[in-house]
Amino acid sequence: MSNELWFSQNNRDLSRSYGDDSGFEFEFYCERCGDTWRSGYEQYSLGRASGWLRRASNMVGGVTSNVGWDVANAAEGLATSGWHKARDEAFQRAITKAAGHFNRCSRCHNHTCDNCYSADRGLCLNCAPDLQSEVEQARAQGQVAAARDQAYSVGGQLAQDLDVTTERRLVCPQCGAETHGAKFCAECGTKVAGPETCRSCQSQVPAAAKFCPECGTTV
Repeated sequence: MSNELWFSQNNRDLSRSYGDDSGFEFEFYCERCGDTWRSGYEQYSLGRASGWLRRASNMVGGVTSNVGWDVANAAEGLATSGWHKARDEAFQRAITKAAGHFNRCSRCHNHTCDNCYSADRGLCLNCAPDLQSEVEQARAQGQVAAARDQAYSVGGQLAQDLDVTTERRLVCPQCGAETHGAKFCAECGTKVAGPETCRSCQSQVPAAAKFCPECGTTV
């Protein structure tokens, strides 16, 4: 298998076929960590020349302008026709250089940078993880899991004195503000914890009621 096929999946073409910055450049990336390496810019002379001629033809008028357009069009056609071949050759040169910056895993066949590759095993760190790193990660995960269990247990102890049977209003019926279970609304002062008891007949009065439904006494 050729290098070109090996690198067909982990590159980005940054080349431009026309204009002052016409040229070739390719970006390759590690398929594990995503770090990138660029091949370096190579000018595409025909593309630059066609851009110059196009601008020059716009600056003159009359018959000279028509001649200029013909010359510019011819140059642009020549640049376009030669672009793909020139691009393929530049890509192959870039691949040759990129091969020195990436390693091909013998198991998953991904291309990785030196930091993500175990040269002794010929495998990337996804296929052959660093043992000490895995141990440290497992240790940290164990500490987090134990801390969560401990916090869960403490939370259960703290909740022993919490009133969980009384129904609480979470939204004030008067202004619609959130109450978070408080007895009074922090926005308008309306009492939202209920039910209340009528001071006249001692009957229960629904929250936010203005009169006792049993005796009509003002709440």
